[in-house]
Amino acid sequence: MNFVPKSEEVKTLFNQIAPVYDQMNDGLSFGIHRIWKAMTVKWSNPRNGGLALDLCCGSGDITFLTAKQMKGGKVIGVDFSCQLLTEAKKKQAGKSLASDIEWLEANVLDLPFEDNSFDSVTMGYGLRNVIDIPRCLQEIRRVLKPSAKVAILDFHKPEADWVANSQKWYLDNVVVRMADFLNIKAEYEYIYPSLERFPNGKQQINLAFEAGFSHAIHYPLLGGIMGILVLTK
Repeated sequence: MNFVPKSEEVKTLFNQIAPVYDQMNDGLSFGIHRIWKAMTVKWSNPRNGGLALDLCCGSGDITFLTAKQMKGGKVIGVDFSCQLLTEAKKKQAGKSLASDIEWLEANVLDLPFEDNSFDSVTMGYGLRNVIDIPRCLQEIRRVLKPSAKVAILDFHKPEADWVANSQKWYLDNVVVRMADFLNIKAEYEYIYPSLERFPNGKQQINLAFEAGFSHAIHYPLLGGIMGILVLTK
């Protein structure tokens, strides 16, 4: 049986990796993660002058992309890691943005917002780490306005064996070694176990319909190593 970490353990993990979070993302994806994040923002369909929500915002990449794409309005970046939010605030200094940004420390399983509040929602690399995916999807749907969209980006375990084996080799021999060099090896060894227990695209679509979304589509990227789940309330 796979060990499933508790919420506080996940929070501690992300607080510890916060200072090198951006460095690891760039190194591990060769910078391609920026394209995936831009696709996520586009598919969430943020509205000019509207209110957007970026969950598990980390150091703020998707939050900033949304604030640049929207003209006017406001983006709220939410994360339960105070250290990652600190990094996001540092990055915001000097940026030219078309929308306001608010940073908020909160848990995605219990969002402090009214029903039907947001015109769009994004989530990058967060769904795989929550301890209750169905509840998370229900909370997202609750705070979305009718007919609004959420786009959820995350790593996946590919269905093709040769791609999955290549992914595991890369994680074991590149990711963990890079993390070891930065003295955060233990923090990055969690990735593969988290992939093994993460629902695949079809399962995510089923969970979305069970949560009450009216439309769901999953876009596999890079041979299924990555994927974006787009849902409509």
